[in-house]
Amino acid sequence: MKQERVQEMIGFVFIHGAGLEGRVWEQVTDGLGFPALLADFPLRDKNYECRRRLKLQDYVRHIRDQVLEWNADRIVLVAHSLGGVLALQLAAELSERLAGFVAVSAAIPKQGGSFLSTLPLPQRILLPLLLSTAGTKPPASVIRSGLCSDLSAEQAEDIFRGFVPESVRVYTDRIDASAPEAPKLYIRLKKDKEFGLPLQNKMITNLSPQHVYDLDAGHLPMLSQPDQLRAMLQHFMTEAVNPLSSQKR
Repeated sequence: MKQERVQEMIGFVFIHGAGLEGRVWEQVTDGLGFPALLADFPLRDKNYECRRRLKLQDYVRHIRDQVLEWNADRIVLVAHSLGGVLALQLAAELSERLAGFVAVSAAIPKQGGSFLSTLPLPQRILLPLLLSTAGTKPPASVIRSGLCSDLSAEQAEDIFRGFVPESVRVYTDRIDASAPEAPKLYIRLKKDKEFGLPLQNKMITNLSPQHVYDLDAGHLPMLSQPDQLRAMLQHFMTEAVNPLSSQKR
């Protein structure tokens, strides 16, 4: 008797940016129609003295463990901002399970680079000094005007109060990974005041994605325009990653 082939399960793994938590994606995954894992960075419930000793690889390992404990056969990584650096390394380490890669205004260094290496030259020099002296949590005014530029006052206050300082080394450690071979999408945010369009265009060049979608949003579209972002992810999954999934939805 001929056995039917079991359809593999492909799910999204969401990787947030600096200072945030996995729950920032909840409005996007509500109604997504595909399995989703909202990954978190390590030691979110500990004080900064515990987190400051972490290396970038500690972050990658923590997310990888969450993915390996999950039940998806293959994964589409969705990375935002600083999360792009972690996602590139994770994609290299989980290449056999990688079905797609989405960068949402994400930092995409070249192989051997770091988050710092993606920045323009003046920032590349000044930021390490700033991080070591002032820490990795920006002032409230900076968070509100940059990170939360198109959010409501209530949303901006929630982001500031919940912002978790990261280890300095997550910004400075280099990765041993290049752009993956899987289908890739870069979502460019046209109103982003944290990662301006010239910087995002540089990241697009580094990633060499097959697809680029534009979204008229600031740096946190998962909060300002979750419906539009969700639709883009659904389209990418059904058209570029797994066309058969559109027949099941």
